[in-house]
Amino acid sequence: MEFYAHSLEGEPPEKWQPLEEHLKNVAELASQFAAKFGGDNWAYLAGLWHDLGKYSPVFQAKLFVENGIKTNLMAKWPIIHSEAGGHLAILKGWPGADRVLSWLIMGHHAGLTDYKADKIGPKALEVKLRNPERSHEILQNVPKWLKEQPPVHQPIPKGASPSFYIRMLFSCLVDADYLDTEAFMDKARSRKRAHHYPRLNVLNDCFLKYMKNIIDGARDSKVNQLRKEVFYSCLEKSQMAPNIFSLTVPTGGGKTLSSLAFALNHALRHAKQRIIYVIPYTNIIEQTADTFRKIPGFEEVVLEHHSNLVEDDSEADSRIHLRLASENWDAPIIVTTAVQFFESIYSCKPGRCRRLHNIINSVVIFDEAQCMPSAYLRPIISAIEELFLYYKVTPIFCTATQPVLIRYDGIDFTFPEGLEKEPIEIASEPEQLNKELKRVKYALLNELEPIETEELAENLAQENSSFLCIMNLKEHARQVTRLLEKDNVFHLSTNMCADHRRSVLQQIRESLQQNDNQPVKVISTSLVEAGVDLDFPLVFRALAGLDSIIQAAGRCNREGRLAGLGKVVIFKPSKQPVYVSQPAAIAEEIIKTHLDELDSISTVRTYFHRLYWQLGHKAMDQKDILMLLGGNRLDYYFRTASERFKLIDDRTQVDVLVPYGDVHKIISDLEKQPWNYRRIIRKLQRFSISIYQDLFEFLGKKGLLHHVAPKGFQEELVMLDESLYHPTYGLLPPDEAQLIAPEDLII
Repeated sequence: MEFYAHSLEGEPPEKWQPLEEHLKNVAELASQFAAKFGGDNWAYLAGLWHDLGKYSPVFQAKLFVENGIKTNLMAKWPIIHSEAGGHLAILKGWPGADRVLSWLIMGHHAGLTDYKADKIGPKALEVKLRNPERSHEILQNVPKWLKEQPPVHQPIPKGASPSFYIRMLFSCLVDADYLDTEAFMDKARSRKRAHHYPRLNVLNDCFLKYMKNIIDGARDSKVNQLRKEVFYSCLEKSQMAPNIFSLTVPTGGGKTLSSLAFALNHALRHAKQRIIYVIPYTNIIEQTADTFRKIPGFEEVVLEHHSNLVEDDSEADSRIHLRLASENWDAPIIVTTAVQFFESIYSCKPGRCRRLHNIINSVVIFDEAQCMPSAYLRPIISAIEELFLYYKVTPIFCTATQPVLIRYDGIDFTFPEGLEKEPIEIASEPEQLNKELKRVKYALLNELEPIETEELAENLAQENSSFLCIMNLKEHARQVTRLLEKDNVFHLSTNMCADHRRSVLQQIRESLQQNDNQPVKVISTSLVEAGVDLDFPLVFRALAGLDSIIQAAGRCNREGRLAGLGKVVIFKPSKQPVYVSQPAAIAEEIIKTHLDELDSISTVRTYFHRLYWQLGHKAMDQKDILMLLGGNRLDYYFRTASERFKLIDDRTQVDVLVPYGDVHKIISDLEKQPWNYRRIIRKLQRFSISIYQDLFEFLGKKGLLHHVAPKGFQEELVMLDESLYHPTYGLLPPDEAQLIAPEDLII
């Protein structure tokens, strides 16, 4: 009988995809992907065997029944077609190789699973591998040439992580499977994916021409001169051999475009395939992607990939190739979040893993590198070094406050799984650059004695110039703003939805540009610190980690327009959130002895040494990710590690919509345009905030949450009561004292 991989609705079996054709296509495509890191033989065999379970007459009957075609074959559900290939690998008796192939094949739909059953029970690989003889009947139908493949003789590179290697092979297999299935099932979609992007040399020519115009047109100032020096230093150093690099440039030093200059020219020099820009926050990613798209020739090559992305209606068709490329990152320039990047690396799910192989042979820029969360720092740095050593990736750590990421520097122990060697610095004489770009002086309020919000507000009320004040707690930001309301003060926090914050930021920028002697006063949480382009003559910063203080200082005298230095005033709140206490205590020690050189590279280095030493080994891998995926015994816990590796722990938070702007109109569009469901839901994300589960339950009991999904809509949509959303503060609980259970509830 003829065996098929896929059917086409309404078409006779003669037009279905033959199973052998699909297996060959996937094997060849997966092999092509894996050849980039020397895993082509593994990927070829996994592709050839991944759907052997479809040689089951039961599966074939399912295809006929689903298409309304009568058959004598008996169909039953569920049908697990991903087991037979793994069972064949076991029956071959290839120690080690059989387990690797089984992981890949048996996981190509459900995802990579744990080997042992102690954490997930019957879903574990060791359970699935029992009694491989149960696939004997199916394997009888498999053509002889498919079953009699030679064993894989392709060792994993010495020193490489086997678990990482398996995830990379898995990426090659599942992407090949997705692409071949799409090419047969949805030819129109497949054609749209096959977009012909300009080559990197063409993009680089466009970029250099654009930069020449910017440099030639920039006003003559010390800041612009130093930005120019950073840019040309990046061009010069880009010719160096691939390595792990750092770009240490003070905030406002032009590192975004300069790092792109390095990446483009380094990629051309060393035949890299693409550039990936990894950014900690979505508010920065949108700004960075827009900066890149302004470059002529870059409009339709920059893939912006994050959870809040919504295509404008006018761009939906012209940019469909980029939306498709977000599935596997097959684009020349990708701007994404640290959440997307690192959670994809440690994911077990096919949909997220499929993009991993396209990280190979790329230049990856980690912007605001100091923002990498300490709780996951060991697995993050381990992954970056693995990509460099075995997958031809050139990483660049880009920040004004460079963390110390090496294992041991001859003086102080930092942490295991850190980088073996110090990254090569791209900027020429960064300490000197830091001094020349110095635009602020630091001062202390009340000699860092704890200060209540009322007293802080009194101090702020006496200021006659524009200022930005950054608080650690949303609660404090609201209190201070309320005390200053008569001064027409702006407020920013993540209790405001993204659309609300964007609107307020636009008002702040316009007010700062008016120069009408009306002071612009802003009270914010730390969301303005990284990548938000604001420029104040005076900044107040609540005591926090030294990197946060220096990043806050980047919003002061940013363009160097003041006759003298800007002023950054550090104060110590009477109440600190738990997560700030330790870094703030270390920063306080340093501030008392190094106030005049607080933002020097050596001071920042001292801070990170002390921080990592105090955090300790365990705290930098709190979820034991490296233990779950370590060693050479092939007993990895892929699923458990994937579930634990969450840079943003969404299990304790709930997203709720807020009554702001056009939210009600967008909700009504769900009823009018059900075919646009996914895009409308993404658009609604701009009108949502995250609140803790305790608060969600409390508000629900009080009748302050409303279900707003249109009739017949399956997904639950919950919106805050109108009385809770304030035009200045966003979410404003009616009685904060009662609502706050743990101290961190509204951080």
